[in-house]
Amino acid sequence: MIEENIKMAVEGDKMALEKVVVEIQGLVYNLALRMLWRPEEAKDAAQEVLIKVITNLGSFQHKSSFKTWVYRLASNTLINYKKRIQNQQLSFDKYAEYLNQGFSNEIHYTSNEAERKLLIIEAKVGCSNAMLQCLNPENRMVYIVGEILEFNSQEGAYILDTSPVNFRKKLSRARSRLHSFLNNNCGIVNPANECRCYKKVDHAIQMRHIDPKKLLFTKEDETERLIQDINTIQSEVNLYQTNPDYQSPEKLLEEVKRIVKTNSEN
Repeated sequence: MIEENIKMAVEGDKMALEKVVVEIQGLVYNLALRMLWRPEEAKDAAQEVLIKVITNLGSFQHKSSFKTWVYRLASNTLINYKKRIQNQQLSFDKYAEYLNQGFSNEIHYTSNEAERKLLIIEAKVGCSNAMLQCLNPENRMVYIVGEILEFNSQEGAYILDTSPVNFRKKLSRARSRLHSFLNNNCGIVNPANECRCYKKVDHAIQMRHIDPKKLLFTKEDETERLIQDINTIQSEVNLYQTNPDYQSPEKLLEEVKRIVKTNSEN
């Protein structure tokens, strides 16, 4: 169905173009969120990617799946987007210092069990995404594409515009760095470590890394499943694959639809 909409969109059908954008906006936003961590930045970056898809749709030659082609456009945009913004690169050493302080054996912020579960998941998702930020943008994208999204080396090489051999080498390095860090610091991946999500909640609130009134990552309707996932995580990639997928913000879709309409009128 999307192939037919792509064909019609290239021929100038506005409604078909809008359907194509709606189809891919979720995967673009989730990729941006993993790359950039901050939802507001992810929304802006996802909009930039979707505009590139709209303006470059005619160049799609069907040599790969459409979604793989979208990931290729998105990866290049997001790697360079991260370089443009002025956020300081987070280091593994600096983040390890944060993880190894401020432990609490229970959550004092609230006695409400449902709210506690939400805060634990917020800590888990926020922390795992923050760990990704310790990799440089290129290696972070390689890890997301090859490990979390599970593209093979041929597909990953196409998405990252490199050779399969180079993609595998970069993925191995990124995987090794994250494995070492998680094995030495994360109590979910390695129970010998003291750090647990629930132990970090109060400290994260105190440091303003979690705002209980405005949770960034937690989806309330999936809380029970996510708690169960935490208890069954056996490797670092499970830590990321058990994070929920997110619906892109309504403002993003509205803005892109406006751009589609404007583009079709020009």
